[in-house]
Amino acid sequence: MKKTLREIAALVRGQVVGDAKVEISGVSGVREAKKGDITFVANRRYLPLVDETEASAIIVPLDIKNASKPLVRVKDPSLAFAQVLAVLHPVKVRHPKGIHKTAVIAKSAKIAKGVVVGPYTVIEADVVIGANTIIYAGCVIGPETKIGRDCLFWPNVSVRERVTIGDRVSIQSGTVIGSEGFGYVSVDGAYQLIPQVGTVVIEDDVEIGANVTIDRARFDKTFIGKGTKIDNLVQIAHNVVIGENCIIVAQAGISGSTRIGKNATIAGQAGLVGHITIGDNAICAAQAGVTKSVPANTVVSGYPARPHEEAKRTYAYIQRLPELSEAVRELKKKVQELEDRINK
Repeated sequence: MKKTLREIAALVRGQVVGDAKVEISGVSGVREAKKGDITFVANRRYLPLVDETEASAIIVPLDIKNASKPLVRVKDPSLAFAQVLAVLHPVKVRHPKGIHKTAVIAKSAKIAKGVVVGPYTVIEADVVIGANTIIYAGCVIGPETKIGRDCLFWPNVSVRERVTIGDRVSIQSGTVIGSEGFGYVSVDGAYQLIPQVGTVVIEDDVEIGANVTIDRARFDKTFIGKGTKIDNLVQIAHNVVIGENCIIVAQAGISGSTRIGKNATIAGQAGLVGHITIGDNAICAAQAGVTKSVPANTVVSGYPARPHEEAKRTYAYIQRLPELSEAVRELKKKVQELEDRINK
């Protein structure tokens, strides 16, 4: 499929700078792009690549006025690029149909119209599944679990008992929802599991990556708010509450009873201790070790996590430690020489 730059600009509500008749047949990253491709630059640190890329056109922010190649200026280049990608290279996933003969479904389960159940999936007693939900092969849905409509569970998802999942929730392979929370008490030198009698509630439009673990609550519920997106290999402990439209990036770990507000970002490999609060719109940067609550609209980084600008200054000083150490040795040497002269 080919489209002119004018057609692409109309699609993304952008403004063309340069030849609007250029034909675009593909999309690619700014470094990998070839003639006939359109690419994008969303971060200003990649602006030098605008004049280096082989792409035939570039989607850029509104503040980029011109370049050596035709541009499409938009408010959000990343979103515009995704829209173009969907048109030029639509993803066609052919989901299975019906209920496979090898699926094991309890008689008391309530399966709505249009539900797909793949091979060797087990749906236990009193489960309720909404219309048009697709459950691929090898999944296990525990007793009394409720799943909304238009959900998509990829192969080998495990959902334990009494979990509630809303509409249009997507869960990738290997994820476990509702496993036992990590709660133990030491009795005579041996650890015993404290009963985890709570549940997990996942609201509408949540997307969960592969090999994510979301523990059930000790009491009440572990909660994932509407529209939140969770990357692969994330651990969410018992009684954690995550607000709406949050981003939780790969390998993040969130300890028990921590509360995260709306629109927060927990970046890759960040670790959060338990019983703290992360405010609305806060950002915990990659590999941050978050040991205390973070106010709303704050960016923290480092270990222990602190305001990002403060953390950057601290790490800048750390980088100079060898130089500063040598300077201190020289100063000590000179002080000693002066003291020796005075004492003569």
